[in-house]
Amino acid sequence: MANQNEPSTINQIKEGAMVTYFRKNIGRRVFILTESFPFMFIGRIQNILGDIIELDVQTTSVPALEGKRWNVHIDSIDVFYVETGIGPKIPHLKDS
Repeated sequence: MANQNEPSTINQIKEGAMVTYFRKNIGRRVFILTESFPFMFIGRIQNILGDIIELDVQTTSVPALEGKRWNVHIDSIDVFYVETGIGPKIPHLKDS
């Protein structure tokens, strides 16, 4: 019989690992792609609230939505890249 304190599904294990990873990278820049509008975010991770990432958005696919705080649910993320200082930097896509 499985211990009730342990994650019981692959999705719970994946979600827990992603929450831990994003929590360790609070303050860093991140690139996120989702299936739903606005599809793309570039910004700085501000906080993790349960399985929600609080993101200070610098760039999205819709300029009117930039410069705001967004809450992105971990389950909605298809692809992400966190700028850790090792590997390439996320480009700044604005002229200013």
